[in-house]
Amino acid sequence: AATAAKKSLRANLHEPTLPTLAMDIGSVPSQDEDAAAATPREATLGRHLARRLAEVGARDVFAVPGDFNLTLLDELEAEQPSGGGVRLVGCCNELNAAYAADGYNLPVVCISGGPNSNDYGSNRILHHTIGLPDFSQELRCFQNVTCYQAVVNNLEDAHEQIDTAISTALKESKPVYISICCDLPSIPHPTFGHHPVPFFLSPRLSNQMSLEAAVEAAAAFLNKSVKPVLIGGAKMRVAKARKAFVGLVPEHHPRFIGTYWGIVSTPFCGEIVESADAYLFAGPMFNDHTSVGYSLLLNKEKAIIVQPDRVVIGNGPAFGCVLMKDFLRALATQLKKNTAACEIHSRIFVPEGEPRPSEPGEPLRVNVFFKHIQKMLSGNSAVIAETGDSWFNCQKLKLPEGCGYECQLQYGSIGWSVGATLGYAQASKDKRVISLIGDGSFQVTAQEVSTMLRWGQNNIIFLINNGGYTIEVKIHDGSNGGGTGGSN
Repeated sequence: AATAAKKSLRANLHEPTLPTLAMDIGSVPSQDEDAAAATPREATLGRHLARRLAEVGARDVFAVPGDFNLTLLDELEAEQPSGGGVRLVGCCNELNAAYAADGYNLPVVCISGGPNSNDYGSNRILHHTIGLPDFSQELRCFQNVTCYQAVVNNLEDAHEQIDTAISTALKESKPVYISICCDLPSIPHPTFGHHPVPFFLSPRLSNQMSLEAAVEAAAAFLNKSVKPVLIGGAKMRVAKARKAFVGLVPEHHPRFIGTYWGIVSTPFCGEIVESADAYLFAGPMFNDHTSVGYSLLLNKEKAIIVQPDRVVIGNGPAFGCVLMKDFLRALATQLKKNTAACEIHSRIFVPEGEPRPSEPGEPLRVNVFFKHIQKMLSGNSAVIAETGDSWFNCQKLKLPEGCGYECQLQYGSIGWSVGATLGYAQASKDKRVISLIGDGSFQVTAQEVSTMLRWGQNNIIFLINNGGYTIEVKIHDGSNGGGTGGSN
């Protein structure tokens, strides 16, 4: 999140359908430098930014007003969606705006208002800073968490910096940061013509020789195995490879056997995966959460690890410059049919029983509660699982075809789901969002429910009130654990 002082905006980019592919990005129209006076009122930096965001599919900007971005907000709001611009979704604070952008879709563009362009190099000390005449502290913070940073403090190269930032976010599927001086957004400039040059993105391509070698080696590895399994991971979305992996192996697929998550896997799924003699992981992220404290019983020698642009087979060899989607499509044509793991699973699988009905006056039990949640799900639903207990309980749900599902398993920020619910519902108006949130997490970001109401969203939030940060009790049951700060 940006500093609390310099108010920020966050826009999310849908995967765009771009008309052309070339090497140049946002070339500048050839115009006379003296034509600034004749530039139409609409050709301002702020409106140019709005059109550029809309052009790549970012129709919503989650914003918090502050004195360094007020003019920019005016310009963004003036470029309405009906005219090729964006909608401003006002949020209660920057943290919630960031979570909303994260729930909307990836990647994220973080836009922050900066000091007046005349203040750079003036040795002045300004408010909303740490009290030094150095305005780079915010930039240095974002350098660690974004793949590109742009500080726009003059109009001459503003179009180039904005276009490069947005195109980098698209190509890398990672967040970028843009800081814009507060005196620039409303100023017209010839490079901000109402019809700028369209985005030209050079396509990412696999190295053909490396791709062929990787497919050959992987096919030989898997075809000689007795009971191989395929496991899809979180990075498949970043690699735009879900369709190449049978649409992320939906739960209605005949050979879907469950979710592999170590000791908390779907019943009988973990046993099949860990006893396989070969496993292909597409886009895995092995951290302490996804590995349940690094307790996975896997043998590296049996694994093919496919990352967005790299394939590693066993302890080697490794193949670089190989895009995941290209690799999976090519590999599918070389594999022999093998249903051994699926057949073994069908022999040992025991269907989950129905929970015992609740007695009159009996407190609501988790298994009964989630039985009712299961009945609510359809292809028009989306489930948002908050960090903590909801991770484990929502993982047991059977998702109907078309049902969305989101959780934040990498960083694990409590309160993330409230903002993410806002963002997801804003982006996917055809789905009803069902969020499961603990009372400890909810109190961190509860303000954003008001934004959901203002925008007429019909989300369903189940507030699981267990009197504290219960997930922390599982880690350490002490005086500072689950009993602190919860609702009663």
